[in-house]
Amino acid sequence: ALYITLFSGLYKLPVIFGEAYGTMTHTVPVDAYRGAGRPEASYMLERLVDLAARELDMDPIELRRKNFIQPDEFPYQTPVAMIYDSGDYPKLFDSLEALGDYAGLKAKRDAARAEGRLVGIGISGCIEASGPAPSQVAVGLGAGVGLWESGVIRVHPTGKVSVMTGSHTHGQGHETAFAQIVADELGILMEDVEIIHGDTGRTPFGLGTYGSRSASVGGTALAVSAGKVRDKMLKIAAHQLEVDVEDMVFDRTTGTMHVKGSPEQSKSFVDISVAALMANNLPEGVEPGLEETTFYDPSNFTFPNSAHIALIEIDRDTGQVSLLEYAAVDDVGKVINPMIVEGQLVGGIAQGVGQALWENCVYDEQGQLLSGSFMDYAMPRADGFPMLKVSRNETPSPTNPLGVKGAGEMGTIAATITVANGVMDALAPLGIRHIDIPHTPQRIWQAIQAQSNGH
Repeated sequence: ALYITLFSGLYKLPVIFGEAYGTMTHTVPVDAYRGAGRPEASYMLERLVDLAARELDMDPIELRRKNFIQPDEFPYQTPVAMIYDSGDYPKLFDSLEALGDYAGLKAKRDAARAEGRLVGIGISGCIEASGPAPSQVAVGLGAGVGLWESGVIRVHPTGKVSVMTGSHTHGQGHETAFAQIVADELGILMEDVEIIHGDTGRTPFGLGTYGSRSASVGGTALAVSAGKVRDKMLKIAAHQLEVDVEDMVFDRTTGTMHVKGSPEQSKSFVDISVAALMANNLPEGVEPGLEETTFYDPSNFTFPNSAHIALIEIDRDTGQVSLLEYAAVDDVGKVINPMIVEGQLVGGIAQGVGQALWENCVYDEQGQLLSGSFMDYAMPRADGFPMLKVSRNETPSPTNPLGVKGAGEMGTIAATITVANGVMDALAPLGIRHIDIPHTPQRIWQAIQAQSNGH
């Protein structure tokens, strides 16, 4: 579902026909891997774009620019079911050309080629569907599960806040990002927010951390619950100050509630936290306590997008690939925590480079796994990377109130094809058009030898 439906990429393609086949093997089972269908779609499309640019003798970025969906065309209906939410692809590539010094990279490549070295530039423009939604989509695809997420917010009389989320972290930084969302919505300090997750005795039922959905779906559930708490606090404050609730302002920088134009007529966050539980001066129809629950079912996916560039060199004698430079500009919507997002992107890039160059499940003719341990399975390591330059181009998503898109998989989706395009650009002067990934030294050396021998 996330393969054929993303064949459009960043481009205005009027017609798309796709057909997919499932294949059963007797090798070990596999499951969704970071990106899950989207790296495959991006690989197919971006290789074709690079090949087309070579056939047309056109700069590969220029060919992409000529076919971009334009910023004023969003929301954009693709030929394969998806409705893209937002984006600015020309600006994305403007930022990439500046960050990666595209003109400088081309000069370095040309100078290296003049010396007989195999140097290439890899470019990609990729899109991801993240935060799968709405629940009707899952039903339509035959899955017996919804796509919503849950969040509960409970305010204590001390002004501290407990947050129960059905979404569970395994390294994505939920504890920080979710606390930040709730603190921003309620005008309190992050350290006053307790995040509770992974305890089925205390948390509401949730649908999991996958599909880059935690911020856009799980985070939005918490933001909506916080909004409900804020609205109730305003009603209580208005009642105690003897004004209409429409005349009240919630100051999200301080957590205070005051009368419009009269900040001295105010109630603090703690004042109302206590009043809600004392319950001796509440407006009619308002129950005691400050606790709200939301089950948020988004109306659409979000669509992060990216532009990546890499400078690659290949050792002609050994087939060894060196990653010389790498730059990436990603649009993951409104960013909640820049440090977490940067970590997600950098880690994703490393993982994507691993897929392009090293990682592979190798079997013998009897179907026995030969790469079953880290003695035999090649993983990316820090010494195989230059300093990665990453930046962002934010176009908020209109499909959720936070304006966020997914950030967890974009690096992996884009890096694999970026490096693959760089390898093939480096080999292009030899007349080599395609090598399957991973681009191991053995495969590259064999391709060079075959081309040299006229095979």
